[in-house]
Amino acid sequence: MKVGITGGQGFIGGHVAAELVKRGHEPIIFDRRGTPDFLGDVTNLAHVHELAAHVDGVIHLAAVLGTQETALHPRPAAETNIFGALNLIDAALANRVPVVNICVGNHWMLNTYSTTKTCAERLFAQFRKEAGLAVNQVRVVNAYGPRQSVAKPYGSAKVRKIIPSFACRALAGDPIEVYGSGDQVSDCVHVTDVARVLVKALERAADGHVFDATVEVGPTEHLTVLEVAKAVQLIAQGHTGRMAPIVHLPMRPGEEPGARVVADTSTLTLVGEDPADFVTLADGLRGVVAWFAANEGVTWSRP
Repeated sequence: MKVGITGGQGFIGGHVAAELVKRGHEPIIFDRRGTPDFLGDVTNLAHVHELAAHVDGVIHLAAVLGTQETALHPRPAAETNIFGALNLIDAALANRVPVVNICVGNHWMLNTYSTTKTCAERLFAQFRKEAGLAVNQVRVVNAYGPRQSVAKPYGSAKVRKIIPSFACRALAGDPIEVYGSGDQVSDCVHVTDVARVLVKALERAADGHVFDATVEVGPTEHLTVLEVAKAVQLIAQGHTGRMAPIVHLPMRPGEEPGARVVADTSTLTLVGEDPADFVTLADGLRGVVAWFAANEGVTWSRP
């Protein structure tokens, strides 16, 4: 299949493209950044129709991300996450192409990012039910892995993600910042496992297997944020010879103390996946910390 990837220049998009090639498909990158195959914006209906007219399926990743970053400025997230989804629904129905939509693990939280992404998830479900849209939806907890961008002061990313933040701070010897007590659970899943599930979900949709349920991607082992921070702290010590401290900050707006963001991994049987085969968090963290250690000065820098 020739597969369009909206937001294909992003972290997950790059790994999805690699997985598509691995499975014999041709990725078509659709993004408003860089020099992709289709330079376009999901908020532009004509652009999205042009993409849908030239591919056999679409994996929809394009979104405005960020919990605290979008809390008080919701309009860009609403325009991209909601109206971008509506544009893809329109184009997919008109061109009769299957779609996979990525959803957020914390879909029940009251913050701009979760609210807009969950609105999109419900719109896709509505048009699957009422209009026969061939869409499978994949709900992902925190994806992490090599090549993930880093927020200030270590990199140029606008959105702060848990594992890059922990890894770069620990390697730099700076305090590892944990929001709240750290007893909240925000599960992490390796991006290669996420990419494989997304591609298999599209293959199922293209074969006529459209699921009523949302496929949820995450580990079976649940660690608190503080436990993850301590794991990164120890791994980084092996690279630097020193132990970075851990400090606690107030909870971010839109998040809840003690929350549990986990996946119902029983849904993975829909795409023939077993979470026991996923990259373990221990192995994944060792790999990603080693990657950041090897790429200091290239993808991130000490402030």
